[in-house]
Amino acid sequence: MARKAKIKRKTAETRISLEVNLDGTGAAEVSSGVGFFDHMLALVARHAAVDLVVKATGDLEVDQHHTVEDVGICLGQAVSKALGEKVGIRRYGHATVPMDETLVTAAIDLGGRPYFVFNAELPTPMIGQFESQLVAEFWQAFATNALCNLHINLHYGRNSHHVAEGIFKAVARALRMAVEVDPRVSDVPSTKGTL
Repeated sequence: MARKAKIKRKTAETRISLEVNLDGTGAAEVSSGVGFFDHMLALVARHAAVDLVVKATGDLEVDQHHTVEDVGICLGQAVSKALGEKVGIRRYGHATVPMDETLVTAAIDLGGRPYFVFNAELPTPMIGQFESQLVAEFWQAFATNALCNLHINLHYGRNSHHVAEGIFKAVARALRMAVEVDPRVSDVPSTKGTL
């Protein structure tokens, strides 16, 4: 059974079309109008080994916030939809990723309850033309809509680009582990019988 989903979102602020294939190869086709963000989304696809298509237009004349947050909403919804009943998945995932002088750990539980912890202060307010605070906003939106616990911890790092990249790669690697089919599990990985 294909674990794929398509999400469309249209508001007064953004228009987004997003597709995800959880059993992909890491292919990415992303266009949001925000160059650094597109780079981060391509990293997610590659390191989570999912195929990702994102076409987003937003009110960038205001700022980048609505575009980045709404893509996070759509990605979270798409992952949740693609997982379906979550039968046979590993459910939990974690990764610690070095990025030059930076070290980041991410842990995820696809258990059906949204919770977000972000212990990461980016050293500068901007990464090129990208607002650093939007890293947290994106993953908050993702966690809420994917119905997952997501914990992100920056151990150390001096360069904001490296910190952001470490965060996106660590979450992607944790997500890859969590959505994997576990050959030893034939039902939902919970004593409750549902997630």
